[in-house]
Amino acid sequence: MANRITSLFNIKYPIIQAGMIWNSGWKLASAASNSGILGLIGAGSMYPDVLRAHIQKCKAATDHPFGVNVPMLYPNIEEIMDIIVEEGVKIVFTSAGNPKTWTKWLQERGITVVHVVSSVNFALKAQDAGVDAIVAEGFEAGGHNGRDETTTLTLIPMVKEQLKIPLIAAGGIATGKAMLACMVLGADGVQVGSRFVASEESSAHQAFKQVVVDSKEGDTQLTLKELAPVRLVKNKFFNDIQDLYKTSPTPEQLKELLGRARAKRGMFEGDLEDGELEIGQIAGLIHDVKPVAEIVENMVNEFTEAKHALHGL
Repeated sequence: MANRITSLFNIKYPIIQAGMIWNSGWKLASAASNSGILGLIGAGSMYPDVLRAHIQKCKAATDHPFGVNVPMLYPNIEEIMDIIVEEGVKIVFTSAGNPKTWTKWLQERGITVVHVVSSVNFALKAQDAGVDAIVAEGFEAGGHNGRDETTTLTLIPMVKEQLKIPLIAAGGIATGKAMLACMVLGADGVQVGSRFVASEESSAHQAFKQVVVDSKEGDTQLTLKELAPVRLVKNKFFNDIQDLYKTSPTPEQLKELLGRARAKRGMFEGDLEDGELEIGQIAGLIHDVKPVAEIVENMVNEFTEAKHALHGL
């Protein structure tokens, strides 16, 4: 399965395990990398010293490449970037910010930089900033999302049409067939999030993993567009947001309801009522919690079978 993405990251399969807050610590990232894909530690939920510990544990648990996902809105961003360099991490995925800010600085220190975008416009800006590859994420994705609500099926070919650097598809991908579809549309690889939330090695709370497994079509919705659009499971907290919207709230009122550590309460601590439960629409196709190695093996086998079936048409 060698291509531009496997060459860029020195991995066996062109699959990236997404760096998701509260879900992707060193256990998930190292298990993903040991399975022949690229594992990512999600730095967005980690204090600098916690991130350093996760990087060190990941290095001890795998000899394969892994990276760190860094939302650039992070308050300790300078300290985080210094730790990444000091610990010898060679791959960084940036998101939620201007790629010009850190790309050159990281590359000068021998680090491969990938930026996550949700539109053609941002993809081209990231390419102009000199990043090594792009993740284009459709509106189906979990967590924080694009404002334009462009689906993966339309976003990938539109980005591909104008992009020169390697393209990774994200949003609504949990199976080998979906991976093949994205690559037919022009992606060089795929980034998978929600499927790995429901893995044995994910740091998500067991109760949240069960919510993902139990989710059906229509159980998630994008909300809080005035702050940063986020796809959530419909629970008490989600319903409280909808009730507040009936009063035409100000962004300040929405922030007050959101409060602090809401995502930690939901995904990491398992508060299914008042926590923020971020997951993609594809949760409706996830029916079990499995080891990462089994998830990757199933994806790759299904991809190969589907590809052969297409050739037979």
